[in-house]
Amino acid sequence: MTDNTTPIATLLERAEDYTRTTIKLFKLITVDKTAEIVSSLFSLFVVLMTVVLSIIISSIGLALWLGKLLGETFYGFFIVGAIYLFVAILFRVFREQWLRYPVSNSIIKQMLKQKAI
Repeated sequence: MTDNTTPIATLLERAEDYTRTTIKLFKLITVDKTAEIVSSLFSLFVVLMTVVLSIIISSIGLALWLGKLLGETFYGFFIVGAIYLFVAILFRVFREQWLRYPVSNSIIKQMLKQKAI
């Protein structure tokens, strides 16, 4: 039994196999990175929701307490609202430094992070 394949045919077959393997590897790496980023964002979302709920409950308690100290409940809510307005203005002014760059850098680090094989 003789092998009738030429070296060119063998080379083309190996190149085709290499291309298929490279595409599969790229797909697997993409799926892995996507899953890592989504799971990271989901866990961050859960933590943030917990923090937001605790801030809301604490804010209501603070507003009621301040209102009791000042004699009218709505005074406390106005003060807490003014504090949040001040914080919102700070976030607006420093949004690039405090929000955009850290989030972008975190996503880029996760995307470029190499796993040990």
